[in-house]
Amino acid sequence: MLNFFPKVTLVLLALIAMLFGPHAVAQSQLNWPLKPIRIIVPFTPGAFTDSSARLLARELAEQLGQQVVVENKTGASGVIGVDFVAKAAPDGYTLLVAETSFAMTPALKPNLPFDPLRDLVAISQIADATAVLMVREGLPVKSMKELIALAKSKPNELSYGTAGAGSSSHLPIEHLLNLTSTQMLHVPFKGAAASLPELMAGRIDLVMSSVATGGPHIKAGKVRPLAVTGTQRSAVLPETPTFAEAGYADYRMSYWFGVFAPSSTPPEIVARLEREIARAMTSSRLREAFAQQGALPIGSSSADFTRFVAEQLKTWKQVVTVANIKVD
Repeated sequence: MLNFFPKVTLVLLALIAMLFGPHAVAQSQLNWPLKPIRIIVPFTPGAFTDSSARLLARELAEQLGQQVVVENKTGASGVIGVDFVAKAAPDGYTLLVAETSFAMTPALKPNLPFDPLRDLVAISQIADATAVLMVREGLPVKSMKELIALAKSKPNELSYGTAGAGSSSHLPIEHLLNLTSTQMLHVPFKGAAASLPELMAGRIDLVMSSVATGGPHIKAGKVRPLAVTGTQRSAVLPETPTFAEAGYADYRMSYWFGVFAPSSTPPEIVARLEREIARAMTSSRLREAFAQQGALPIGSSSADFTRFVAEQLKTWKQVVTVANIKVD
């Protein structure tokens, strides 16, 4: 008789857990967020990946009424930070801000510790940063058509500078060469910034760079722009045509930035994040800060961003395969 009541108590507790456990979980999802949120940036501070995450964090913190903290987890060309989020609890409290290399790295490193589509859910693209193809002042071309014609007449004589094999300044040019059946000489440097002085000095012929980086040198007349990426002209370089306007509509390169979460994050939280990010993208102070970096705020849906990332993965895998690019 003395052991009866403990047994009854255990049975009652089990029944309560069965009845109210799922409800409690659903309720916590409904009330999300109940504690601070972390946004992981897989690169060092200073670049637009980091600054865009911090600008977004400021807006989300005000909208959600919770602290939103940005942490930089660097290493292995971004792999360490992405893997950290892929393996984090899928509760909406650990997010990732990644960029174009997120879709390039799987083509270059097939043995990653995560699958970009299976282990992460794409929530929203937050920005598209315009890139510009620039040539040295002395190169006798004033349009993309003239550049490609010159390159075809002199295979592997024109040179282009990048931040190294497989970098986000390398693959976009290889993509262009692939589309135009053109050959040029690749000159890798230890960083994207190192290639610009060489371009201005006339020691290499062309470079692909962000508008934010290349714009000041273009305005100073030290290099010449031929085309910008994106569907519309850059406010920073309004006289420079898009690749489509220049006659290369199939060249759909994009320096994009977006938010991801671990897979299995509850749909209710994904939907909430999608709405809040879209709202943040309408902030005038965020839009102004993005514009200063030559970036266009997006705020896409999770479904649209998922399709976009899948297309990007396919594109860069094809580029790497055709160009037979190898990295250590």
